[in-house]
Amino acid sequence: MFAWLNVGSILISAVLFLIFYNLSVSPAQLEQKMGAGAAGAYEKCGRYRVVAMIFMLIAAINYVIYYFYPLPISLPQTFAWGWPISIVIGVVIAIPSFWVMARGLIDAGPEAVAPKKEHTMYGGIYEKIRHPQALGEMWTYHIIGFLLNSPFLVLLSFIWLPIFYWICVAEEKDLVVRYGRSFIEYQQRTGFLWPR
Repeated sequence: MFAWLNVGSILISAVLFLIFYNLSVSPAQLEQKMGAGAAGAYEKCGRYRVVAMIFMLIAAINYVIYYFYPLPISLPQTFAWGWPISIVIGVVIAIPSFWVMARGLIDAGPEAVAPKKEHTMYGGIYEKIRHPQALGEMWTYHIIGFLLNSPFLVLLSFIWLPIFYWICVAEEKDLVVRYGRSFIEYQQRTGFLWPR
């Protein structure tokens, strides 16, 4: 029973992460809804982002708990090839993923954590790809699944790919509101989740 509750917690955390992160990437739209001169939309979105990160952390903790309390299903508990191979696979995925994510965090600056109205569009890696942080971060749970040598967790991790895609789509809608024509031109010359 506990194992099922744990997996349920992963799924609920993933959905809540999606909801709150989508809210966090929409400060310009929220500001429009609140009305001209209304303050606090960007700060509110920053708080949404913190809540989203908490749910992401809860899901990661639940992944580790799954290692100790796996579901009683017919899928093997571990990969047939053994832990060392799984660790190598996890590291091979982690190196480029974390590099792209870190590059995006560095080039975005403080805006990566809390949206700011006065922030301008980014340079650096963002000149080639519009969502490097999402591209790197979407593989985090696959990495955890491989490091825990769990076929179930690796398969479950595929739920994060559409989640990050939907977040990027929601963010782009807000960035069009925020930056207008300059963002539309930027979209035309850069890749969405893959460099151009």
